[in-house]
Amino acid sequence: MKNGVYSLLKAKFLVNDDAVKNWRFIVFVIVLAIIMIASTQRFDQKVFEITALSNQVKELRSEFIDRRSELMKLKLESTISDKMLQRQIYPSTVPPVKIKVVKEEEKNFFKKIWE
Repeated sequence: MKNGVYSLLKAKFLVNDDAVKNWRFIVFVIVLAIIMIASTQRFDQKVFEITALSNQVKELRSEFIDRRSELMKLKLESTISDKMLQRQIYPSTVPPVKIKVVKEEEKNFFKKIWE
């Protein structure tokens, strides 16, 4: 047992006759570790990007709601009438009247001839 641990610490398995198998495995493990680190890094970048974009969406949504409420206030009749009073334009006291236009029927060629 002592001899096995001692040879492991001295890394004798890397210089033995069949060390090529060990080196292949070590290189394979290193390549897998690099791929795992790169994929984790990429995943973290995507998470940060998603978080930033969701925060931006929340800000834009709240700005939209603020603008919409301002627009609703500006569309109110009282707001419009106050602004028109400042320009000395007063609301009408007479209610609007609907105008109906009666279109005369055009006479076709035959009706014109018989008249």
